[in-house]
Amino acid sequence: MRVGSNGTGDRVAVVSDIVTSWRSPRSVIARHLQHRASESFAFSLLVAFLILAFVALWPNMSRKSFLYPEVPLAQRMLAAGLALLASIPLWYLVAALSRVLAQLLGGKGSYLGARLALFTALLSTAPLMLVQGALNGFLGQGLLPYIAGLVVLGGFLYLWFSMLMEAETRP
Repeated sequence: MRVGSNGTGDRVAVVSDIVTSWRSPRSVIARHLQHRASESFAFSLLVAFLILAFVALWPNMSRKSFLYPEVPLAQRMLAAGLALLASIPLWYLVAALSRVLAQLLGGKGSYLGARLALFTALLSTAPLMLVQGALNGFLGQGLLPYIAGLVVLGGFLYLWFSMLMEAETRP
């Protein structure tokens, strides 16, 4: 799976970035910043994450539609899709706030670097979200899906902070 270009005309393999980010998150974001990634590349990472997040929600929506048939699956899917689309400005705001906070703490990065760090971390966490979504769909509310949610959150925070620290060391 390839998404966008990194601004230099090179195509970027997203799957290899996801795998590499778990071993060395700072090297992934450093490579993106070194190749002068563009805003369109950053946005493509966010869109890829939103698509995978939508797929991760699907099993739970299907389960709820089966248990509560008064709300059809199509209606739940439309609502979830619209909610994910409506979250785009929120993600940009979170990236901007992280950049402002980093700047107050002495960071030398850029707003694009902060967006790349956040969006890459989100996309790298998506495979865990797919597992969590499957657990929610098959098991419903319970301890195992809750633990999976904590693992997803912890993994995301680890990746995001690691990538943001790297992005803030580069002017």
